[in-house]
This record gives sequence, C-alpha cells and structure tokens, in this order.
Amino acid sequence: MTRSRSLRIDRITCTGQGLCAELLPELIDLDEWGYPVLKERTVPDQLRAHARRAVAACPRLALRTDRTFR
Repeated sequence: MTRSRSLRIDRITCTGQGLCAELLPELIDLDEWGYPVLKERTVPDQLRAHARRAVAACPRLALRTDRTFR
C-alpha cells in the first residue's frame, strides 16, 4: 500500500482569488470566473512542497491536501 496526497477544493468557501493557481499551475487552472479547477487530484512527490505552500497561502482555507492510500 502506497501513501499519496490528493488535492481538494471547498467550492463554497473559495472566493476565486486565484492564488492557488499561481503557486501550483501544474495542478490547478482557473475557470473563466477565476475559480480553481483541478487538472489532477493526486499530488506527485516532486510537487508536494509546492502543494503545501499553495494550501498554506489560500486566504479562505479552501484548498486542502488529504492522504490517500492505494
């Protein structure tokens, strides 16, 4: 069993400021209204530090990472 991280967005809490997409463009795009859209839920090992930074920088705490087991 392998542990990995996955991204989640609380769409009700998010106000579409776009900071997450600036900090993690490899995994997050913005829609036409400026709200985040995940390209991929699973966070690759090489992007874990960037994902943690994006989660910490979210002004509304709408972005999270969760542990997943495979």
